[in-house]
Amino acid sequence: MTAATESRGRRIILWRHGQTAWNLERRFQGDTDVPLTVTGVSQARRAARLLASLNPDAIVASDLGRAVATAEELAAVTGLTVTHDKGLRETYAGDWQGLTHDEIIARHGDQYAAWKRGEPVRRGGGELETEVADRAAPVVLRHAEKLPQDGTLVVVSHGGTIRTTIGRLIGLDPFHWEGLGGLSNCCWSILGEGARGWRLLEHNAGTLPEPVLGDDT
Repeated sequence: MTAATESRGRRIILWRHGQTAWNLERRFQGDTDVPLTVTGVSQARRAARLLASLNPDAIVASDLGRAVATAEELAAVTGLTVTHDKGLRETYAGDWQGLTHDEIIARHGDQYAAWKRGEPVRRGGGELETEVADRAAPVVLRHAEKLPQDGTLVVVSHGGTIRTTIGRLIGLDPFHWEGLGGLSNCCWSILGEGARGWRLLEHNAGTLPEPVLGDDT
């Protein structure tokens, strides 16, 4: 097989939902079902047109409304049916949910600091990040395994869930998951199938990926 005809492998696009009012207010959403704003719908519509050009083969989404509405925009331009799975929901964070960033620090400052230090913390009495990865990563892999050769899966989910899933799939120690920066609303990351497993090809992208031209392909 020549370099020109070599298979690129399967790809997974992990796409964060569009903007919500709680995003603007810096409120911790968790698995609270907060809808998209008008701006969020526009973000999803614009991103969907770009992602459609990558010819996805399947779409799977969280069952929370903001992810459902985002995924519907891609379904509308590709003709694909969206599969919904609650395993892709955002981290459940108990007492933190609905609080602003400042309120979390004021009321749960020690817990917040421990989480930022990389300690396993049940924020607000909710899920550990590793537990989020335990439920979300298998959903992604199960759908990726159904792809055709060189196929592309779009996963519509939430910032925290996407970060932990990427960390799990590329084999990072949980302590280092924080090293993956957050995703902006309606931006995405792309994992590609490599010789040693999944590789992070694009992160927090909002434009179409360019080919890697260099020594690290």
